[in-house]
Amino acid sequence: MIYFDNAATTYPKPESVRRAAAEAIVRYGGNPGRSGHKMSMDAAQAVYNVREKAGEMFGAPPENVIFTANCTESLNMAIKGLAERDLREGRPFHAIISSLEHNSVFRPVYELTKRGLTYSIAEAAADDSVTLHNFESLITPATKAVICTLGSNVTGQLLPYERIGAMCRRKNICFVGDGAQVCGVIPIDIKRDNINILCMPGHKGLYGISGTGLLITDGKYPLYHILEGGTGSTSLEAEQTPFLPEGLESGTVNTVGIVTVGAGIDFIRRVGAQRIHSRETELCRRFINALENESRVRIYRRERCSYLPIVLFNVEGSSAEETAAYLSDKGFALRGGLHCSGLAHRSAGTLPEGGVRFSPSVFNTAAQTDMLAEAVKKLAHSS
Repeated sequence: MIYFDNAATTYPKPESVRRAAAEAIVRYGGNPGRSGHKMSMDAAQAVYNVREKAGEMFGAPPENVIFTANCTESLNMAIKGLAERDLREGRPFHAIISSLEHNSVFRPVYELTKRGLTYSIAEAAADDSVTLHNFESLITPATKAVICTLGSNVTGQLLPYERIGAMCRRKNICFVGDGAQVCGVIPIDIKRDNINILCMPGHKGLYGISGTGLLITDGKYPLYHILEGGTGSTSLEAEQTPFLPEGLESGTVNTVGIVTVGAGIDFIRRVGAQRIHSRETELCRRFINALENESRVRIYRRERCSYLPIVLFNVEGSSAEETAAYLSDKGFALRGGLHCSGLAHRSAGTLPEGGVRFSPSVFNTAAQTDMLAEAVKKLAHSS
């Protein structure tokens, strides 16, 4: 099976990541931060080392790096943590999201409307200046947060997140960035890009194993905890500890997973983020060029937009699910359907069935991409 579903999770993992996972199971068996013995302290040091690596990569101190189970948990922690105090005390809380949001943003925001939160949706246009205007025009005196993807998991369209962040900074609004498809692919620095809270998975662009995620904050906007429990500090107090990272990391962290994220960051540094991005982008360009004269294949990209290495397409006469199933039978792994993002598919005009997503990795080759394009052509000619 040739794997082209890296927007869901990267595969294969680098050899160094696989090795780190095996070694971590053996070397870091203690519970980090929960005991004073050497095994516990060794595990805690291993976790802290990854905090430092992630903090350096994204421009934050290590104590502001919070480990979670996935990007969905990070986003829930950010969205609900920001709104909790205002909603509890009856103050208005208005949020702005984009028309490209994954359900990991849309559903938590919608859920909070049951407690009084209000939200608006800014249309992501082909022109970045128009997109920025669409966000700014929705700001009200009650707007407390802009929460948006940095790049769409469906079409790969990049939002002008640096300009959105600068706008939020000027207006004293918290900017929460969903970096699920961007982190590890494009360099992100929360200070430079004016991102107050950055959420990401560990198992996609950072090449860690599943069950890993990160929330990185600049500390300007405190987050109310959505979980309470053991933190290893202030254990005599009934109140959840206010100190980061423990205050947002109740319970035992995923030591093995965290160590693999650290190995993934090392891999990115060793290979070079720009080299990885260029390789994946070239494979997308190759795929698009191979199909551009196929009248029965539609590729969903807009002029003037910048894109991640993701291509959404459909084959006329074949539903997205049917196309993905056909390609699977031919030995290619792609994802068809709605990709947990009805908003983005509505924006792309692909409802109700969605589309098929091609998302290569640095480990894919030009020959594999050409083979996929030929399989799509055969389907198009037979549909």
